[in-house]
Amino acid sequence: MASRDPVESGGRFDDELLGLDPDDPEAQAFAAHLDRMHRERPTFTVEGYLDGVSDFADSANRASGERRLGAVLLVSLLLLVAGYVIADALGFVLAALF
Repeated sequence: MASRDPVESGGRFDDELLGLDPDDPEAQAFAAHLDRMHRERPTFTVEGYLDGVSDFADSANRASGERRLGAVLLVSLLLLVAGYVIADALGFVLAALF
């Protein structure tokens, strides 16, 4: 995926960023936030779902403290449930074969 610079995206956010220094890290973070909020995504497709997972991973990496812990616990719980379902299905298949 090509990285985009929302501050220099051809005047896309000129009204929202009026008067802000384009080299300021806080202005760049705000422009990146605006870019994420205004991004058009495909819905009800595998690509759309994977884009949502990518957004969740990016948010979890930016988070700190309790939010990061919550994201880690959520992912751990999902992996635990997926492991249980896979083990249960494998056990069912092996029991049916033997």
